[in-house]
Amino acid sequence: MTVTQKLEKKIESLPSGNTFKYDSLNIQPQEYSAASKAMERLIKKGTVKRVSTGLFYKPKETVFGELRPKEEELIKPYLFKDGKRIAYVTGSALYNRLGLTTQVPKTIQIASRIKRIYINNEKVKAKPVKSYVEVSEDNYKLLELLDALKDFGNISDLDKKSGIKILRKKINALSKRDRAKLIRYALKYPPRARALLGAILMGTNNIEISKLEKLKSSLNPLSNYDLGLSKNILKSVQDWNIE
Repeated sequence: MTVTQKLEKKIESLPSGNTFKYDSLNIQPQEYSAASKAMERLIKKGTVKRVSTGLFYKPKETVFGELRPKEEELIKPYLFKDGKRIAYVTGSALYNRLGLTTQVPKTIQIASRIKRIYINNEKVKAKPVKSYVEVSEDNYKLLELLDALKDFGNISDLDKKSGIKILRKKINALSKRDRAKLIRYALKYPPRARALLGAILMGTNNIEISKLEKLKSSLNPLSNYDLGLSKNILKSVQDWNIE
């Protein structure tokens, strides 16, 4: 089977509207030159369309016109390297998805420990921020929660009572294992994130006291955290020097 035939067969199996890069096409390094030429021919035929350098999608015509990739599909290829997750979307785009804000940012933030990720094309613009721990498929959802806790006092148009309910519900839904990991990762985050996590966990079912003590001992007892929260919103704020 030629490189062109291999490429066409693989692309045919891909869902329409999903983005892909060369590394998802099972192309060997020695075949990249031939694959690049084959891809250009497929683009001219309209079988494939280019989003940006090295990023493509398979279009599909519907009664409403061409099915184009959604924003999350345009971002997704940048979040992985060699099939492994190395990054995740954070900032206002994340907080909008979590229901913490109605703000939709023009430029998305992408967090990674090992790579600075920029995107600048007609559909998406993104800039890098450094994650506090190395990102994986196993932990990025926990890091999303910790980012929300870290930025809680600065999230645009946040209804704080509603925000605490949303975050508490998500933390309550975690398994015992994931809750322990959340606390472990929190120790890498700024004190305000640890304090807010501790305050929320105090009202969580089946939380181990030793876990709370680990968070508590990591904080300066003389520090206060101005998050605009009262006891009416979160009963345990005073225990964690939150105001």
